[in-house]
Amino acid sequence: MVRSCGFILWLACVPALADPPPTLPATRPMTEGGDLSRQMLDGLHRFVERKLDESVGARAKLWNRDFSSPAAYERSVQANRESFRKIIGVVDPRLPVSMERFGDDDSPALVAEDDAFRAYQVRWRVLEGVHGEGLLLEPKREVRGQVIAIPDADQTPEQVAGLAPGVPPESPFARRFAANGFRVLIPALVSRGIEFSGNPRVAMTNQPHREWIYRQAYQMGRHIIGYEVQKVLAAVDWMKSDPRQRAKVGVAGYGEGGLIALYAAALDPRIDAALVSGYFGPRERVWTEPIYRNLWGLLQEFGDAELASLMAPRGLVVEASRAPRVDGPPSVPKGRRGGAAVGTLDTPAPSDVQREWNRLEALVPAGFQSRVLILGDRHKSGAFAGREAVRELARLLGVHSEMKLPEVARLDQRKGFSTDERQRRQVKELEQHVQLLLRGADPTRDAYFLGKTTLLRTLAPRGTRFLMDRVPEQSADVFAREAAPCKTAFFEDVIGRIDNPVLAPNPRSRPIYDAPKWVGYEVLLDVYPDVFAWGVLLVPKDIKKGERRPVVVCQHGRNSLPKDVIEGDRPGYHDFAARLAERGFITFAPHNPYRGEDRYRMLNRKGNPLKLSLFSFIAAQHQQILVWLASLPFVDRGRIAFYGLSYGGETAVRIPTLLNGYCLSICSGDFNDWARKVASTDSDYSFMYTVEWEMPYFNMGSTFNYAELAYLMVPRPFMVERGHHDGVAPDEWVASEYAKVRWVYDNLGLADRTAIEFFNGGHTIHGQGTFAFLHRHLNWPAPQDR
Repeated sequence: MVRSCGFILWLACVPALADPPPTLPATRPMTEGGDLSRQMLDGLHRFVERKLDESVGARAKLWNRDFSSPAAYERSVQANRESFRKIIGVVDPRLPVSMERFGDDDSPALVAEDDAFRAYQVRWRVLEGVHGEGLLLEPKREVRGQVIAIPDADQTPEQVAGLAPGVPPESPFARRFAANGFRVLIPALVSRGIEFSGNPRVAMTNQPHREWIYRQAYQMGRHIIGYEVQKVLAAVDWMKSDPRQRAKVGVAGYGEGGLIALYAAALDPRIDAALVSGYFGPRERVWTEPIYRNLWGLLQEFGDAELASLMAPRGLVVEASRAPRVDGPPSVPKGRRGGAAVGTLDTPAPSDVQREWNRLEALVPAGFQSRVLILGDRHKSGAFAGREAVRELARLLGVHSEMKLPEVARLDQRKGFSTDERQRRQVKELEQHVQLLLRGADPTRDAYFLGKTTLLRTLAPRGTRFLMDRVPEQSADVFAREAAPCKTAFFEDVIGRIDNPVLAPNPRSRPIYDAPKWVGYEVLLDVYPDVFAWGVLLVPKDIKKGERRPVVVCQHGRNSLPKDVIEGDRPGYHDFAARLAERGFITFAPHNPYRGEDRYRMLNRKGNPLKLSLFSFIAAQHQQILVWLASLPFVDRGRIAFYGLSYGGETAVRIPTLLNGYCLSICSGDFNDWARKVASTDSDYSFMYTVEWEMPYFNMGSTFNYAELAYLMVPRPFMVERGHHDGVAPDEWVASEYAKVRWVYDNLGLADRTAIEFFNGGHTIHGQGTFAFLHRHLNWPAPQDR
């Protein structure tokens, strides 16, 4: 019989446990009470919010601007520009330029015409299978300048061209440019609607189109923002392709279009000037915005001021107009699945816009860059891209004009034209591009893995798989050594490494369990200011003085607690930490902070702009746990194993991979084709159809799947526990991914160090083959062998 205290009342119950020593060796009495899982999350949020605030001042070390000449400046910021290119996923080569005016009898290519310009419906090639689409406004007189006019995501090209209602009277800014002699291209953006977010054969969702593309693209190292920047840059390719056309090129955008305009101009020096309306401001709270604005590592190096500095010495106009409003995720219509991420948009205060502008002034001398900030009262009126802002951009492009807007606008003459159908094409083209990346990811990951190492001596790519050459007996150690750069890359580029100095553990403990064969102590360890590790250590009573035993770290899954793996025979866990302690293992049940649904997801969201994830914090906590466990006089520091279920199984293929203090890892109820699990749109197993919007990790699908992570365990033992009826993934995803792991272990002479156990059950600890695996590889006799 296990004597234990209720979870919240553990501290109050401690006096009833008289038998165990009051603390573990070299620990102080633990006095902290209350809901420690909530306190852990609260502290982690405070920690990351401080880092967000500190990011502004920390960026300077990543820049070395040289203002001695425009050419010198370009060279000095080139590395920053390339870093930004990767952050937004602009990594695919664009196709040769091609601008097509298209139409049919009902929807002719010529959409409208007036005395100043003709409007055509057009599309242009961007990437394989991806086109930009929108309107081209061609002036009837000589072209004075060229502008890519980018509407907000919830506006159409027709609205900003003055061909359809829906914007304030003075805000059809594309038409204003065209009426004054500018060639204007207006791309349609992916909208915030939900009509095409999903797969009718699987489910339709309430995710905005931008989130639907973001979730799948982020995992593959692309981004909805990057795709739309690519469309703008392809348009620049076209505008610059005619050597006879010497008119300058500008970009102008509102709302989401303002974001795209700023990002495109920061990335491409061929853009001569930019107008950004309804977007510019501080980004330290980007985590409150819709998730499709989430960018991995952005704030380490860039805020809006830094991006504007990439434009120098080219010109910039910022208009502080009212931003588009988003009040949260869309409601869930009948017949659709919920799960869209939280996030809102509102208009920044003029003082916030001014503050970010002042940072730009401090970064780039006024004489080096021509720039204009227009505050006024547009944040109140709702108008955007007004006459003053358009006139200033025209001036920066060498055109001096009052930029008047004609009073009468031509209406769209097309019959039966559907903006919804155009939107469907835009969404589905991007979805298909990502899904092609996903289906071709195996050779991409092979090339990445081999490119990071000199493993050609051990692994040779042939076709789309690894083939093993003959290798010497010590090849497992060679493999592990040469795979070290991949481990570093996974930690720093996919998971994110916290660079703060770690505190001394300052361990505290108190007894909370007294079973016939073991005692249990609650343990608290300091990690960073406001950040602690917490768990329960079970110690067998028969440990002899001077004896050192193996430890199994038993990790719970989502929304669970340490006690769930110890008591109550809870579904899934079946007290596996206690059962292992009864077999003579020391066990430790740590708390991982994935409890509280959107509360922990927002921790991940806050970390992403700092190049941190939920597992950045978990890795730091587990490193401190390993240091403390190794210090205990009855622990064999060379025999500390990891065994986790569900989110704990997800931890099992990440944390032991990174932390060499774990000598073995067992993944239960999670191992599968992870890239497919996160990003596929053709399977009901995919996270694309669930609330787990924190699951995409930037570029993980193109660099590391679960097989590659298991490679990084070599030469340490690795095992998978799989129930046939586990709803995480089908057996074939699990088996095919594990086959790659088995191949590597077998060919390195490590066949006895890896295993998979299939059993007739569900999402649960089975505790048969895995227990035997632990006994064998931790060199601890099974009960029947004692």
